[in-house]
Amino acid sequence: MTLQATEEPPVTENPTPPEPKFLAKAWSNFKTTLIIVPRAFRLVWQAHAGATVGMAVVTGLTAFTPLAQAWLSKLIIDTIVHALNNKVPVETSIFQILPYVLMEFVVFTLSIANNQVRTLLEHILNARLGYSISAAIMRKAIDLDLAYFEDSEFYNKMTRAQEEVTFRPLFVVNNSFLLVQNLITMLSLIALLLAFGPIIALLLFGGVIPSFLAQLKYSNLRFSLLTWYSPESRRQSYWQNLLITNEAVKEIKLFGLGLPLLKRYSDLFWLYYKKDAALGVRTTLKGLLWGLVATVSYYVAFGWVVYRTLNGELTLGDLTLYLTVLRQSQGSFQGLFFSLGEIYESSLYMSNLFAFLNLKPKVQPSGETRPVPRPFRQGIEFQDVSFKYPDRDAYALRHLNLKIGPEEKLALVGSNGAGKTTLVKLITRLYEPTEGRILLDGVDLREYDLAELRQRIGVIFQDFVRYQATARENIGFGQVEHLDDPAKVESAARRGGGDTVVAELPEGYDTTLGKMFDQGHELSGGQWQKIALSRAFMRESEMIILDEPTSALDAEREYEIFQRFRDLTKGKMALLISHRFSTVRMADRIAVLEDGKIIELGPHQELLQLDGTYAHLFNLQAEGYR
Repeated sequence: MTLQATEEPPVTENPTPPEPKFLAKAWSNFKTTLIIVPRAFRLVWQAHAGATVGMAVVTGLTAFTPLAQAWLSKLIIDTIVHALNNKVPVETSIFQILPYVLMEFVVFTLSIANNQVRTLLEHILNARLGYSISAAIMRKAIDLDLAYFEDSEFYNKMTRAQEEVTFRPLFVVNNSFLLVQNLITMLSLIALLLAFGPIIALLLFGGVIPSFLAQLKYSNLRFSLLTWYSPESRRQSYWQNLLITNEAVKEIKLFGLGLPLLKRYSDLFWLYYKKDAALGVRTTLKGLLWGLVATVSYYVAFGWVVYRTLNGELTLGDLTLYLTVLRQSQGSFQGLFFSLGEIYESSLYMSNLFAFLNLKPKVQPSGETRPVPRPFRQGIEFQDVSFKYPDRDAYALRHLNLKIGPEEKLALVGSNGAGKTTLVKLITRLYEPTEGRILLDGVDLREYDLAELRQRIGVIFQDFVRYQATARENIGFGQVEHLDDPAKVESAARRGGGDTVVAELPEGYDTTLGKMFDQGHELSGGQWQKIALSRAFMRESEMIILDEPTSALDAEREYEIFQRFRDLTKGKMALLISHRFSTVRMADRIAVLEDGKIIELGPHQELLQLDGTYAHLFNLQAEGYR
């Protein structure tokens, strides 16, 4: 059966976001708005203080333009009518009218200039603000712990923080300026309306309120819909990226997954589209209804002005003035409420941004930190350490006690999920122990400076990063402050085996690796692993941690590396995780983990003589090579 992935699927029952109680939710969000608006102004000010001041100046100049134009139009018309009624010579009339015309020209030109300047300032602020907020989100991601990145709800929060917020602060600030502008304009015009008739002013003002309340309700409902959909939005992005990047293209083509995955993407699109379209239709119909109310109120006021003019109570200049004031007053009312609605809606989205930026790292130093010893003198000790991941009930490590000497080479073996990588995460303080403590030279790890501690440990994980950057950068990122030191980069490459890879590259260390960018050169799995190993040796560390360091290497290269294993880690503590027993046998001691506990510990020969789990696993693997 052919899957029509781009067609609209049949209507199905899907969970619908709960519709909030409008008044209670609106009041709660209004209080949030009062907090967020000042923070939005700070963001825009930090992005470009000069442009922010410019926006304020433009707002002040623009605010009085409508009143000035209306008043000058009245003066021009009244002067013309007076000249006609009193048969004033044309030349005299022109000289009487000309000053008003010139003033109106200046006001009109100033209005055009203000609009152009506002557009320029918005463009500048939008670009700077987009960068500023994106950088703030990335800085926060840098500061947060690994625990956040292993929690799906964190990604929902980050998605919500990123959605639309690059321009929302500017919306808040721009509409705040427009709000002030419309308020000034409205107050200047309303004085004339109150003199003309208070009922007319109330009629125009009251006609706009229902439309404003409808806008607030739509903002609440749309925000609730987007918040409800953000997990599915991430899933939709995942299917899209899977189909358009090279990471999975071979399997997708060989297994014929293209259309099935496109269908999943399309189903998620239609899930959101149907609810969003239904909300849009409902809001549009209500908007038309309340817009009609506002229009009727305007024409009632219009008729009253015309009636008083025909009755001789107003001059033609007065008629022009009041008709202009009526039109501009209702426009100011609408603009005022529109700006309030935009500020309110934008603050809802920005609450997600500020909630994300308020996240705090879970790994925190305990009081004043101390420098990390160099070299290690006593080593690392686990004292009754237990650990479980935040989203799980079972412990990954349980009552673990282990001491690693300052120059000892320790290997960890065990089945997947036994706790090997978790132990590494605790040593590097990517996580804190749930119970117990880890000591370095007799001092709790939490008392050391976190950044310096990680500087003293060189790590290469099995799922190492393949940076789409030059070979030099891929190696040098292991100690980024020495990235521009060719001798140090080349030394690390020789120790990790990356030098043999670089020797085959067309531009040597300056060759871009990967195929994401132009002139990129893709490597085999084993070649990437040599580059990653070299990155680990780039760091001037007291401890080397290798998590499955040779899983993608051929047997000859693996043997070569581990023949040099002791030379490569001379004077350093080394922790080695591997499923290859030909590798781990070279360690001083081997720890066998099972269900988060160490069940056997000792040198290779001693564990073979023990004839326990290690001996059993070693003999099984050896049998496979016979």
